[in-house]
Amino acid sequence: MLKRVSVQQLQLGMHLKQFCGSWMDHPFWRTGFVLRDPNDIKLILASSIKEVWIDCGLGADVAEDVPVVSAVELPVLPAPVAIRPARVVRETSPVPAAQEVARAARICLESKAAVVSMFEEVRMGRAVDVGGARQLVEDITDSIARNPGAIISLARLKTADDYTYMHSVAVCAMMVALAKQLSLDEPQTRACGMAGLLHDLGKVAMPTEVLNKPGKLTNAEFDIMKTHPTEGYKMLMASSGVDAVSLDVVLHHHEKMDGSGYPERFSGEQISLHAKMAAVCDVYDAITSNRPYKSGWDPAESLRKMAEWANGHFDPKIFQAFVKSMGIYPVGSLVRLTSGRIGVVTEQSKRSLTTPVIKVFFSTKSNMRMVPVMVDLSQPSTTERIQNREDPAKWNFPDLNELWSGLNHLPR
Repeated sequence: MLKRVSVQQLQLGMHLKQFCGSWMDHPFWRTGFVLRDPNDIKLILASSIKEVWIDCGLGADVAEDVPVVSAVELPVLPAPVAIRPARVVRETSPVPAAQEVARAARICLESKAAVVSMFEEVRMGRAVDVGGARQLVEDITDSIARNPGAIISLARLKTADDYTYMHSVAVCAMMVALAKQLSLDEPQTRACGMAGLLHDLGKVAMPTEVLNKPGKLTNAEFDIMKTHPTEGYKMLMASSGVDAVSLDVVLHHHEKMDGSGYPERFSGEQISLHAKMAAVCDVYDAITSNRPYKSGWDPAESLRKMAEWANGHFDPKIFQAFVKSMGIYPVGSLVRLTSGRIGVVTEQSKRSLTTPVIKVFFSTKSNMRMVPVMVDLSQPSTTERIQNREDPAKWNFPDLNELWSGLNHLPR
């Protein structure tokens, strides 16, 4: 029998069948498990979930004299009955960045919590719950459809401590955007997103002192890190419901076009389309993010450096498509206009890669901050153009991320 009970009635030994509410409101990557850890109950009580379904046939029941919200007799079926929340209508119509960024920030926070949970469960030897990840990929995909720059740029704003988790979210988002740029169909696009989310799963098997070392790795330590694709592949092979794209990307996202990558030293056409895509997305997020041993590079400068590596490291056609999906001056890039004013890119325009929307906030002529003003370089009435990229480290504007995002409190 299934019973719907208050979370206050949960006890160890109960089989938790389904949370009543949005998948994003609870701290677990899976459902359908027996409550064996007191901390699991504490996490549920601390969440916004108020009621859950328990399966009394697979775990402990509530006391006979305790009232429950409702109960359902299970019919005899060859497979267990799944109780699913009602499907939410998807919103995928394009919106301005300012409208999407707050929603994208919420998705980033919830995605990070979900990925942390997934990695922790894998670290404890449990199988990967790919089914639980599909809704997460769908939410990220929908955000990309509404405005690709919002969630991709917010996911870049990670601390060194949460790099591993938010890196997975960022690569997922960029894989989806790149798949759309390459005109892949919807199933392939979602497969790319899932692969991006899982690509670094093998890092849970890496020693913490190596994974988080605040300095250059020794040759021996780098050899250990180079095993993470193989370790992740083994973990996925031991799980059910993992598709071929995720398996391929997890194993081969560090292969290079010139054959100098790892673990199998594939080159050229030996590397699949999806692995080539992941290689570009993985490197871009790595070099634009703050790490234990270095600060992230400016987005526009990062693309310039990646272009120098393209022939040996990346497939040139894939890299060109990636640049088109991000813009030559990605969101968050600091630029100087021909007027001498400095601003930060807030959104790409559909007309040209070189004419994004800029939030101008500093005058080099007066050497003073000014009231921020939006300048859409794609408009015919706009006479200004981007003169050059500026180095954020030179100017050290403390509120640069808040300026382009429009958020006072960024996701952490």
